[in-house]
Amino acid sequence: MKILDWYILKRYLITFLMMLLLFIPIAITVDLAEKVGKMLEHNAPFGEVSTYYLNFTVYFANLLFPLFLFLSVIWFTSKLANNTEIVAFLSSGVSFSRFLRPYLIGASIVAIFALVLGMYLAPIASKGFNEFKFKYLKKNKQVQKTQNVYRQINDNDYIYVSSFTPKRKSGMNFTYEHFEGNELKYKIFADNIRYIEEDSSYKLTTYVKRSFENGVETLEKKRNINIKFPFELEDLTPVEYAAETKSYGELLDFIAAEKRRGSPNIGRYEVVLQKKWSLPVSIFILTIIAVAVSSVKRRGGMGVNLAFGIAIAMVYVFLDKIFGVMAEQANFPPLIAVWFPNFIFGILAIYLLQNAKR
Repeated sequence: MKILDWYILKRYLITFLMMLLLFIPIAITVDLAEKVGKMLEHNAPFGEVSTYYLNFTVYFANLLFPLFLFLSVIWFTSKLANNTEIVAFLSSGVSFSRFLRPYLIGASIVAIFALVLGMYLAPIASKGFNEFKFKYLKKNKQVQKTQNVYRQINDNDYIYVSSFTPKRKSGMNFTYEHFEGNELKYKIFADNIRYIEEDSSYKLTTYVKRSFENGVETLEKKRNINIKFPFELEDLTPVEYAAETKSYGELLDFIAAEKRRGSPNIGRYEVVLQKKWSLPVSIFILTIIAVAVSSVKRRGGMGVNLAFGIAIAMVYVFLDKIFGVMAEQANFPPLIAVWFPNFIFGILAIYLLQNAKR
Protein backbone atom coordinates (compact mmCIF):
# COMPACT_ATOMS: atom_id res chain seq x y z
CA MET A 1 0.00 0.00 0.00
CA LYS A 2 1.39 3.37 -1.02
CA ILE A 3 1.71 6.56 1.01
CA LEU A 4 -1.51 7.96 -0.51
CA ASP A 5 -3.47 4.88 0.61
CA TRP A 6 -2.14 5.03 4.15
CA TYR A 7 -2.78 8.77 4.34
CA ILE A 8 -6.45 8.52 3.28
CA LEU A 9 -7.11 5.30 5.22
CA LYS A 10 -5.71 6.81 8.41
CA ARG A 11 -7.82 9.94 7.97
CA TYR A 12 -10.88 7.78 7.20
CA LEU A 13 -10.64 5.68 10.37
CA ILE A 14 -9.49 8.45 12.73
CA THR A 15 -12.20 10.89 11.60
CA PHE A 16 -14.85 8.17 11.97
CA LEU A 17 -13.60 7.35 15.47
CA MET A 18 -13.57 11.03 16.43
CA MET A 19 -17.12 11.39 15.13
CA LEU A 20 -18.24 8.52 17.36
CA LEU A 21 -16.39 9.95 20.36
CA LEU A 22 -18.01 13.33 19.72
CA PHE A 23 -21.62 12.30 19.20
CA ILE A 24 -21.98 9.43 21.68
CA PRO A 25 -21.27 11.61 24.79
CA ILE A 26 -23.72 14.18 23.40
CA ALA A 27 -26.35 11.46 22.95
CA ILE A 28 -25.73 10.17 26.49
CA THR A 29 -26.01 13.70 27.92
CA VAL A 30 -29.28 14.38 26.09
CA ASP A 31 -30.71 10.99 27.11
CA LEU A 32 -29.65 11.46 30.74
CA ALA A 33 -31.17 14.97 30.89
CA GLU A 34 -34.44 13.57 29.56
CA LYS A 35 -34.64 10.50 31.80
CA VAL A 36 -32.86 11.41 35.03
CA GLY A 37 -36.18 12.33 36.67
CA LYS A 38 -37.66 8.88 36.06
CA MET A 39 -34.45 7.18 37.18
CA LEU A 40 -34.57 9.06 40.50
CA GLU A 41 -38.31 8.49 40.84
CA HIS A 42 -37.92 4.74 40.47
CA ASN A 43 -34.68 4.56 42.52
CA ALA A 44 -32.54 3.11 39.74
CA PRO A 45 -29.21 1.96 41.28
CA PHE A 46 -26.07 3.73 40.06
CA GLY A 47 -24.53 0.43 38.91
CA GLU A 48 -27.53 -0.38 36.73
CA VAL A 49 -27.57 3.16 35.33
CA SER A 50 -23.88 2.83 34.41
CA THR A 51 -24.52 -0.52 32.73
CA TYR A 52 -27.51 0.98 30.92
CA TYR A 53 -25.35 3.71 29.39
CA LEU A 54 -22.66 1.22 28.42
CA ASN A 55 -25.36 -0.77 26.60
CA PHE A 56 -26.80 2.50 25.26
CA THR A 57 -23.42 3.35 23.71
CA VAL A 58 -23.23 0.05 21.82
CA TYR A 59 -26.94 0.19 20.89
CA PHE A 60 -26.70 3.80 19.69
CA ALA A 61 -23.46 3.23 17.75
CA ASN A 62 -24.86 0.13 16.01
CA LEU A 63 -28.05 1.98 15.09
CA LEU A 64 -26.34 5.00 13.51
CA PHE A 65 -23.05 3.46 12.36
CA PRO A 66 -23.47 4.23 8.63
CA LEU A 67 -24.59 7.82 9.22
CA PHE A 68 -21.63 8.62 11.48
CA LEU A 69 -19.35 7.19 8.82
CA PHE A 70 -21.09 9.10 6.05
CA LEU A 71 -20.70 12.45 7.78
CA SER A 72 -17.10 11.76 8.78
CA VAL A 73 -16.14 10.88 5.17
CA ILE A 74 -17.79 14.07 3.88
CA TRP A 75 -15.98 16.07 6.55
CA PHE A 76 -12.41 14.96 5.90
CA THR A 77 -12.82 14.58 2.11
CA SER A 78 -14.16 18.15 1.91
CA LYS A 79 -11.08 19.31 3.81
CA LEU A 80 -8.88 17.49 1.28
CA ALA A 81 -10.77 19.16 -1.57
CA ASN A 82 -10.59 22.65 0.01
CA ASN A 83 -6.84 22.24 0.48
CA THR A 84 -6.62 21.20 -3.21
CA GLU A 85 -5.02 17.92 -2.12
CA ILE A 86 -7.43 15.89 -4.26
CA VAL A 87 -6.55 17.98 -7.32
CA ALA A 88 -2.89 17.24 -6.64
CA PHE A 89 -3.58 13.50 -6.33
CA LEU A 90 -5.54 13.32 -9.58
CA SER A 91 -3.10 15.61 -11.43
CA SER A 92 -0.27 13.21 -10.63
CA GLY A 93 -1.92 10.60 -12.85
CA VAL A 94 -3.97 8.80 -10.19
CA SER A 95 -7.40 7.81 -11.56
CA PHE A 96 -10.53 8.50 -9.53
CA SER A 97 -11.10 4.75 -9.15
CA ARG A 98 -7.58 4.37 -7.75
CA PHE A 99 -8.18 7.36 -5.47
CA LEU A 100 -11.31 5.61 -4.18
CA ARG A 101 -9.47 2.39 -3.24
CA PRO A 102 -8.34 3.37 0.31
CA TYR A 103 -11.88 4.52 1.05
CA LEU A 104 -13.20 1.08 0.11
CA ILE A 105 -10.50 -0.58 2.23
CA GLY A 106 -11.57 1.57 5.17
CA ALA A 107 -15.23 0.77 4.46
CA SER A 108 -14.35 -2.95 4.48
CA ILE A 109 -12.69 -2.65 7.91
CA VAL A 110 -15.65 -0.75 9.36
CA ALA A 111 -18.18 -3.08 7.68
CA ILE A 112 -16.53 -6.18 9.22
CA PHE A 113 -16.61 -4.51 12.63
CA ALA A 114 -20.27 -3.51 12.10
CA LEU A 115 -21.11 -7.09 11.06
CA VAL A 116 -19.56 -8.57 14.21
CA LEU A 117 -21.18 -5.86 16.33
CA GLY A 118 -24.62 -6.48 14.84
CA MET A 119 -24.38 -10.27 14.95
CA TYR A 120 -23.08 -10.75 18.49
CA LEU A 121 -22.40 -7.63 20.59
CA ALA A 122 -25.42 -5.45 19.80
CA PRO A 123 -27.94 -8.17 20.84
CA ILE A 124 -26.35 -8.36 24.30
CA ALA A 125 -26.44 -4.57 24.60
CA SER A 126 -30.01 -4.45 23.30
CA LYS A 127 -31.16 -6.90 25.97
CA GLY A 128 -29.66 -4.85 28.81
CA PHE A 129 -30.84 -1.58 27.24
CA ASN A 130 -34.47 -2.72 26.86
CA GLU A 131 -34.64 -4.49 30.22
CA PHE A 132 -33.54 -1.32 32.03
CA LYS A 133 -35.90 0.83 29.95
CA PHE A 134 -38.98 -1.24 30.77
CA LYS A 135 -37.92 -1.77 34.39
CA TYR A 136 -37.26 1.85 35.35
CA LEU A 137 -38.30 4.18 32.52
CA LYS A 138 -41.49 2.63 31.14
CA LYS A 139 -42.96 0.81 34.10
CA ASN A 140 -46.53 1.20 32.90
CA LYS A 141 -45.77 0.29 29.30
CA GLN A 142 -46.64 -3.14 27.96
CA VAL A 143 -43.54 -4.98 26.82
CA GLN A 144 -45.30 -8.28 26.18
CA LYS A 145 -48.36 -9.31 24.21
CA THR A 146 -50.92 -10.22 26.86
CA GLN A 147 -54.30 -10.16 25.10
CA ASN A 148 -55.70 -12.90 22.83
CA VAL A 149 -52.46 -14.87 22.60
CA TYR A 150 -52.81 -17.68 20.07
CA ARG A 151 -49.70 -19.68 19.22
CA GLN A 152 -48.62 -22.91 17.58
CA ILE A 153 -46.13 -24.56 19.93
CA ASN A 154 -45.00 -27.34 17.59
CA ASP A 155 -46.36 -29.35 14.68
CA ASN A 156 -49.13 -30.84 16.82
CA ASP A 157 -49.97 -28.42 19.66
CA TYR A 158 -51.73 -25.06 19.86
CA ILE A 159 -52.45 -22.80 22.83
CA TYR A 160 -54.71 -19.82 23.46
CA VAL A 161 -55.32 -17.45 26.39
CA SER A 162 -57.70 -14.49 26.28
CA SER A 163 -55.44 -12.53 28.66
CA PHE A 164 -52.23 -13.09 30.60
CA THR A 165 -50.67 -11.17 33.51
CA PRO A 166 -46.87 -11.57 33.44
CA LYS A 167 -46.34 -10.35 37.02
CA ARG A 168 -48.77 -12.92 38.43
CA LYS A 169 -47.83 -15.54 35.81
CA SER A 170 -51.49 -16.35 35.33
CA GLY A 171 -53.96 -16.23 32.46
CA MET A 172 -57.67 -16.46 31.77
CA ASN A 173 -59.66 -18.71 29.42
CA PHE A 174 -56.88 -21.12 28.51
CA THR A 175 -57.22 -23.64 25.67
CA TYR A 176 -54.78 -26.36 24.62
CA GLU A 177 -55.32 -28.43 21.45
CA HIS A 178 -53.38 -31.53 20.41
CA PHE A 179 -53.56 -32.81 16.81
CA GLU A 180 -52.13 -35.88 15.12
CA GLY A 181 -52.10 -35.13 11.43
CA ASN A 182 -55.37 -33.33 10.74
CA GLU A 183 -57.23 -35.12 13.51
CA LEU A 184 -57.93 -33.46 16.87
CA LYS A 185 -57.02 -35.96 19.60
CA TYR A 186 -57.85 -33.93 22.70
CA LYS A 187 -58.66 -30.42 23.83
CA ILE A 188 -58.12 -28.92 27.28
CA PHE A 189 -60.09 -25.97 28.68
CA ALA A 190 -59.50 -24.03 31.90
CA ASP A 191 -60.91 -20.80 33.33
CA ASN A 192 -57.51 -19.98 34.78
CA ILE A 193 -53.89 -21.08 34.23
CA ARG A 194 -51.01 -20.21 36.58
CA TYR A 195 -47.31 -21.06 36.23
CA ILE A 196 -45.77 -22.93 39.20
CA GLU A 197 -42.08 -22.00 39.25
CA GLU A 198 -41.00 -24.74 41.72
CA ASP A 199 -41.58 -27.63 39.31
CA SER A 200 -42.20 -25.74 36.02
CA SER A 201 -45.77 -26.97 35.87
CA TYR A 202 -49.08 -25.17 35.33
CA LYS A 203 -52.04 -25.14 37.71
CA LEU A 204 -55.38 -25.24 35.90
CA THR A 205 -58.64 -24.19 37.57
CA THR A 206 -62.01 -25.55 36.36
CA TYR A 207 -60.20 -28.08 34.18
CA VAL A 208 -62.04 -29.83 31.33
CA LYS A 209 -60.46 -32.30 28.90
CA ARG A 210 -62.28 -33.61 25.82
CA SER A 211 -60.59 -36.62 24.19
CA PHE A 212 -61.49 -38.21 20.85
CA GLU A 213 -60.55 -41.81 20.05
CA ASN A 214 -62.08 -43.88 17.23
CA GLY A 215 -65.02 -41.52 17.00
CA VAL A 216 -65.74 -41.81 20.72
CA GLU A 217 -65.60 -38.70 22.92
CA THR A 218 -64.61 -38.90 26.59
CA LEU A 219 -64.90 -36.05 29.06
CA GLU A 220 -62.72 -35.43 32.11
CA LYS A 221 -63.38 -32.66 34.64
CA LYS A 222 -61.47 -31.49 37.73
CA ARG A 223 -61.66 -28.45 39.91
CA ASN A 224 -57.85 -28.06 40.08
CA ILE A 225 -54.99 -29.95 38.46
CA ASN A 226 -51.24 -29.46 37.92
CA ILE A 227 -49.92 -30.37 34.46
CA LYS A 228 -46.57 -30.07 32.71
CA PHE A 229 -47.04 -28.80 29.16
CA PRO A 230 -44.48 -28.86 26.28
CA PHE A 231 -44.20 -25.06 26.18
CA GLU A 232 -42.40 -22.35 28.13
CA LEU A 233 -43.88 -19.41 30.00
CA GLU A 234 -42.46 -17.12 27.29
CA ASP A 235 -44.77 -18.81 24.77
CA LEU A 236 -47.72 -17.30 26.61
CA THR A 237 -46.08 -13.87 26.87
CA PRO A 238 -43.86 -13.21 23.83
CA VAL A 239 -41.58 -10.20 24.40
CA GLU A 240 -41.88 -7.57 21.66
CA TYR A 241 -38.14 -6.86 21.45
CA ALA A 242 -37.09 -10.53 21.67
CA ALA A 243 -35.49 -10.62 18.21
CA GLU A 244 -33.16 -7.71 19.01
CA THR A 245 -31.62 -9.60 21.92
CA LYS A 246 -30.55 -12.70 19.99
CA SER A 247 -27.31 -13.43 18.15
CA TYR A 248 -27.52 -14.35 14.48
CA GLY A 249 -27.73 -18.13 14.97
CA GLU A 250 -30.23 -17.78 17.81
CA LEU A 251 -32.30 -15.39 15.71
CA LEU A 252 -32.53 -17.87 12.82
CA ASP A 253 -33.77 -20.59 15.19
CA PHE A 254 -36.13 -18.14 16.90
CA ILE A 255 -37.74 -17.03 13.61
CA ALA A 256 -38.15 -20.65 12.45
CA ALA A 257 -39.86 -21.52 15.74
CA GLU A 258 -42.09 -18.42 15.59
CA LYS A 259 -43.18 -19.30 12.05
CA ARG A 260 -44.25 -22.76 13.24
CA ARG A 261 -46.18 -21.11 16.05
CA GLY A 262 -47.98 -18.72 13.75
CA SER A 263 -46.62 -15.60 15.45
CA PRO A 264 -48.06 -12.28 14.15
CA ASN A 265 -44.66 -10.60 14.68
CA ILE A 266 -42.70 -12.44 11.98
CA GLY A 267 -42.35 -9.25 9.92
CA ARG A 268 -40.70 -7.45 12.84
CA TYR A 269 -38.32 -10.34 13.50
CA GLU A 270 -37.27 -10.65 9.85
CA VAL A 271 -36.60 -6.90 9.66
CA VAL A 272 -34.10 -7.33 12.51
CA LEU A 273 -32.52 -10.29 10.66
CA GLN A 274 -32.17 -8.48 7.34
CA LYS A 275 -30.72 -5.34 8.94
CA LYS A 276 -27.78 -7.36 10.25
CA TRP A 277 -26.67 -7.75 6.61
CA SER A 278 -27.98 -4.52 5.08
CA LEU A 279 -26.12 -2.23 7.50
CA PRO A 280 -22.58 -3.34 6.46
CA VAL A 281 -23.58 -3.00 2.78
CA SER A 282 -24.89 0.52 3.40
CA ILE A 283 -21.43 1.48 4.68
CA PHE A 284 -19.96 0.94 1.20
CA ILE A 285 -22.82 2.75 -0.54
CA LEU A 286 -22.72 5.79 1.74
CA THR A 287 -18.90 5.93 1.54
CA ILE A 288 -19.04 6.13 -2.27
CA ILE A 289 -21.76 8.80 -2.15
CA ALA A 290 -19.81 10.82 0.41
CA VAL A 291 -16.60 10.74 -1.66
CA ALA A 292 -18.43 11.60 -4.89
CA VAL A 293 -20.23 14.55 -3.25
CA SER A 294 -17.30 16.04 -1.33
CA SER A 295 -14.32 15.42 -3.62
CA VAL A 296 -15.03 18.58 -5.65
CA LYS A 297 -14.01 21.98 -4.30
CA ARG A 298 -17.12 24.18 -4.14
CA ARG A 299 -17.60 27.89 -3.76
CA GLY A 300 -19.52 27.47 -0.52
CA GLY A 301 -16.75 25.34 0.94
CA MET A 302 -17.21 22.51 3.41
CA GLY A 303 -20.57 23.84 4.63
CA VAL A 304 -22.28 23.12 1.29
CA ASN A 305 -21.01 19.53 1.27
CA LEU A 306 -22.09 18.96 4.87
CA ALA A 307 -25.54 20.43 4.22
CA PHE A 308 -25.97 18.19 1.18
CA GLY A 309 -24.70 15.20 3.15
CA ILE A 310 -27.08 15.83 6.06
CA ALA A 311 -29.99 16.10 3.60
CA ILE A 312 -29.05 12.74 2.03
CA ALA A 313 -28.69 11.19 5.50
CA MET A 314 -32.17 12.42 6.51
CA VAL A 315 -33.72 10.95 3.36
CA TYR A 316 -31.94 7.64 4.00
CA VAL A 317 -33.19 7.48 7.62
CA PHE A 318 -36.70 8.46 6.49
CA LEU A 319 -36.87 5.67 3.89
CA ASP A 320 -35.37 3.15 6.32
CA LYS A 321 -37.94 3.97 9.01
CA ILE A 322 -40.95 4.12 6.68
CA PHE A 323 -40.26 0.79 5.01
CA GLY A 324 -39.29 -0.80 8.34
CA VAL A 325 -42.66 0.17 9.85
CA MET A 326 -44.47 -1.09 6.74
CA ALA A 327 -42.82 -4.50 7.13
CA GLU A 328 -43.58 -4.65 10.86
CA GLN A 329 -47.17 -3.43 10.78
CA ALA A 330 -48.38 -4.51 7.32
CA ASN A 331 -47.81 -7.42 4.98
CA PHE A 332 -44.97 -5.69 3.12
CA PRO A 333 -42.09 -8.17 2.47
CA PRO A 334 -39.30 -7.52 5.04
CA LEU A 335 -36.59 -8.37 2.48
CA ILE A 336 -37.76 -5.57 0.15
CA ALA A 337 -38.45 -3.17 3.01
CA VAL A 338 -34.93 -3.43 4.44
CA TRP A 339 -33.00 -3.50 1.17
CA PHE A 340 -35.00 -0.92 -0.79
CA PRO A 341 -33.17 2.13 0.70
CA ASN A 342 -29.83 0.49 -0.14
CA PHE A 343 -31.06 -0.22 -3.67
CA ILE A 344 -32.15 3.40 -4.24
CA PHE A 345 -28.98 4.84 -2.72
CA GLY A 346 -26.87 2.29 -4.58
CA ILE A 347 -28.22 3.70 -7.88
CA LEU A 348 -27.54 7.22 -6.58
CA ALA A 349 -23.97 6.19 -5.65
CA ILE A 350 -23.32 4.86 -9.19
CA TYR A 351 -24.72 8.06 -10.75
CA LEU A 352 -22.69 10.39 -8.52
CA LEU A 353 -19.56 8.28 -8.99
CA GLN A 354 -19.82 8.50 -12.77
CA ASN A 355 -20.22 12.30 -12.58
CA ALA A 356 -17.28 12.57 -10.17
CA LYS A 357 -15.05 10.61 -12.57
CA ARG A 358 -15.83 13.08 -15.33
